[in-house]
Amino acid sequence: MMKIRLILLRFLFMLLMIFIPNAQLTARAFTGTYGINYGRIADNIPSPDKVVKLLRAAKIKNVRIYDADPSVLNAFKGTGLELVVGLPNEFVKEMSANADHALTWVKVNVKAFLPDTRIVGIAVGNEVLGGSDNELEIALLNAVKNVYNATRKLGISDVVQISTAHSQAVFVNSFPPSACIFKDGVAQLMKPLLQLFSEIGSPFCLNAYPFLAYTYNSDKIDINYALFQPNGGIVDNRTLLHYDNLLDAQIDAAYAALENAGFRKMEVIVTETGWASNGDENEPAATPGNASTYNYNLRKRLAKRKGTPMRPKKMLKAYIFALFNENLKPGQSSEKNFGLFKADGSISYDIGFSGLQDISAASSLFSLKEIKARAYYLSAIAITTSMSVLLSRRSWVRAVETASAEMLGKTVFNRPLWTGTSPVSVHSGSLVQLLLVAALIISSLGNL
Repeated sequence: MMKIRLILLRFLFMLLMIFIPNAQLTARAFTGTYGINYGRIADNIPSPDKVVKLLRAAKIKNVRIYDADPSVLNAFKGTGLELVVGLPNEFVKEMSANADHALTWVKVNVKAFLPDTRIVGIAVGNEVLGGSDNELEIALLNAVKNVYNATRKLGISDVVQISTAHSQAVFVNSFPPSACIFKDGVAQLMKPLLQLFSEIGSPFCLNAYPFLAYTYNSDKIDINYALFQPNGGIVDNRTLLHYDNLLDAQIDAAYAALENAGFRKMEVIVTETGWASNGDENEPAATPGNASTYNYNLRKRLAKRKGTPMRPKKMLKAYIFALFNENLKPGQSSEKNFGLFKADGSISYDIGFSGLQDISAASSLFSLKEIKARAYYLSAIAITTSMSVLLSRRSWVRAVETASAEMLGKTVFNRPLWTGTSPVSVHSGSLVQLLLVAALIISSLGNL
């Protein structure tokens, strides 16, 4: 019952926010600390509508996709899930060269779905800098500018954040973390991009994989250090900071590179991290046990809502890679096996989530509490709607004042709701009073 009342009071709070003037929206692409990458390079994974059920059951709100597929955007409509869409690398040069094309792309793939689909970000390319295509690297900055300017022209720059994700190939000297800097050849392209992101309030997005670091350096890295398991850790001999896990060290290496480049205040968000549950012979650490340990411990790490040794006050945020195993991904076997879920929607290993079959079975049972919750919610809507209608009749406003005072056994209002000759001339503070009355009525409903 308490939970039902809280839901209703939250509804009233939302109504209050409607009447707060000059409310400002700010672009933000992450709620909380935990998100997921929804990759779809597969021919056997669940449909987008089933994916929505999976995500909502897991209470994962932050989702990244690598394109702007309309079937996904439509499936996410009205769900409350917050989505970062991707502009694939193959479009970066075109968007860089033609601002009109960037405007059209944003209009068709983002603006057209707002606000019903909660698109909160656009990732322009993925791991472009530090790659092998120099023309693509050079095109990235102007593509980002054109996409951002498109959001401004369309009036959505305050709700859609622009970013691009980087691999660790952009760094050199990442150990100890404080020694890390951007590579020659990358730095001159990175700095103007960071300047733009600093001006528009975007974070530095990092794809960080302790799995890969361990796989290629297993003779130097303790696997417990990579898996968040108990270990002696390492000490950065320049800062004397202690690290008990590899992911924190990788993130702080990025912070060190940013500081060296003159962007100390920029936030680092992990846009990809995960551990493969299967791999080739040269990937012996890719096992279900290690993947389960990494992702379970990472989930616990994020739930603590704390920062890294170098930035203890900046709460760590991360998108897990990935939602599903993807059977069509090229490369080594590990690339196909990063999913928390298998292609049929069942869990790859147990870290506290439920598979699709379990969710379907649970959702088929409607409890009495759920029915009551819906009834009370509808009551709240009816009450507040009716009271707003009553504002158009002066006599009813007086009746509300009198009834409210009698309900409480004392004076509720220190001034009348009615302040003028117009049926809608009402104190803004009195709207708050009116909604407080609704809250009292809702509260009394719980005792019926």
